[in-house]
Amino acid sequence: MPKGYIIGHITVTDADAYKEYVERDTPVLRALGARFIVRGGQSETPEGDAPAGQRHVVIEFDSYAQARAAYNDPDYQVIADIRRRSADSTIILVEGHDDE
Repeated sequence: MPKGYIIGHITVTDADAYKEYVERDTPVLRALGARFIVRGGQSETPEGDAPAGQRHVVIEFDSYAQARAAYNDPDYQVIADIRRRSADSTIILVEGHDDE
């Protein structure tokens, strides 16, 4: 079965509030099966446009359905409101490729 992913492109506008978001979302998402593959870190954009200072996040789940359920989880959505207030973000749910 293909894995599922939550991919985020995030430009932080309030660093203190965003730090609270990260501290609170991590245990909730991990309890829902998340594995953080990419979370910030060094990046570059060799093609296209990405705002300076934008963070990129890739979170892996065992399936697309699990990724959707985690994103829509009521406990996560309460915490996601912190992100919405402290950053401009694009969140994408993606089904991976099953090459078996």
